[in-house]
Amino acid sequence: MMVWTTNNRVKKKTAIAVTIATLAAILLLGFALLAPWGTSTANSATAAPGSFTGVASCAGSTCHGRMVPDGKVVRQDELARWQEPSTPGGAHSRAFNVLSNQRSQQIAATLGLGAATSAKECLGCHATPAGGNARGARFLTNDGVGCEACHGAAGGWIASHYAVDASHADNVANGLIPLEKPVARAFACLDCHFGSADQGQFVTHRLMAAGHPRISFELDLFSAMQAHHDEDADYIERKGATDSVRMWAVGQAMALERSLSLYASNRGTEGAFPEFYFFDCHSCHRRIYDQDARVKTWEANPGRPIPAGMPPYNDENMIMLIAAAKVAAPGMASRLEADSRAFHGALAKDRSSAVAAAGKLRQTAADLAAALSNVRTSGTMAFAIIDQIESKFVLARLTDYEGSVQAVMAVDTLLNALVKSGRITVGAAAGIRAHVNRAYAAVNDPNNYKPAQFRVALGHATRSMGALR
Repeated sequence: MMVWTTNNRVKKKTAIAVTIATLAAILLLGFALLAPWGTSTANSATAAPGSFTGVASCAGSTCHGRMVPDGKVVRQDELARWQEPSTPGGAHSRAFNVLSNQRSQQIAATLGLGAATSAKECLGCHATPAGGNARGARFLTNDGVGCEACHGAAGGWIASHYAVDASHADNVANGLIPLEKPVARAFACLDCHFGSADQGQFVTHRLMAAGHPRISFELDLFSAMQAHHDEDADYIERKGATDSVRMWAVGQAMALERSLSLYASNRGTEGAFPEFYFFDCHSCHRRIYDQDARVKTWEANPGRPIPAGMPPYNDENMIMLIAAAKVAAPGMASRLEADSRAFHGALAKDRSSAVAAAGKLRQTAADLAAALSNVRTSGTMAFAIIDQIESKFVLARLTDYEGSVQAVMAVDTLLNALVKSGRITVGAAAGIRAHVNRAYAAVNDPNNYKPAQFRVALGHATRSMGALR
């Protein structure tokens, strides 16, 4: 049985609904892309446990390769949804092709990596990270981030998962990743959407300096954009209903746990320098004017007791996790606040002190992830978290671009959760959307980000949501 422990390992707005016409157009576009696979079926007889069988092994017309949904248990058009062109839902299938564009080629050339399409530093996240595992005859690197990148190497379960007497528990025991569990999903996603200790799964400051975009992630929002299934009665019977607020909160805890774990490892330094990936970009990358009319870009932050001029740790997940903990796990909120302040303070001393404080805060984040995984949330709880985000305590800490992006994604996720739970109607949510969009607009351009203006925009969004309580 696979055990998920802490040793295992932006911004896009979700639409409240997708029209049937849009879905039909997407499926028609996906037809041409899926045609080469035809009606191939899984070659399960030769699949070794732990081996990667490749996307084509899932693409049979009686499996997941239909052009339109026609399944009683699963849609069976999952491959079409995975390949949706020019939409967030198709991002994983496009991941490898991105390595051929001019920007990727320039990054690889700058860092001396050779071709981006074959560089290990790129393929860890832009393709299914098969690592040293065996690869079946149908496994193709240029498939991009395929089914097994998220669901796990299929060699041990590809045959059992479509058997007449198959059970989800048995499939998990054979290596299927239980993505319905927030902690397991976070582990799978964070390997690429934050980083891991494995080769090719960590975007260093050098990579960003060469042109790689910054990493941003929010578990529930990004999961909604990548959903290739319907959460119907059968899904709920087998796996349980998704609790979006819980998924969001656990995602914040796991992202913080992963960040601190990597920071305390040898990933935390780069030569003589700290690994600046972990720190807030805009504390250094800002417009500087030496004239008297210079623009003030630094703000004091009550949650970070560090001197001005020192790069602060990127605490976007700490801020949102504190808001979640105050509502969903109040008994642990004070511990989280104390440990986060101690960690920021230790950063102003020396690395050994910071690493020790990081270890303590990491354990708190891991404990919170476990606690939040067992919390059953509600619309009332979602409204209470919105109140926390709107509170002076949290708003005062939104002084940096990364934290502000995470905050508006949180508000977006909570709005969608309230619609899903029936606490806010679709029509009312459409009216609130204008306020949320203004908050998104306030973080549209990192170079024009102004903390005070963002806090005003976010406050309008949260107050408009709270008015519908």
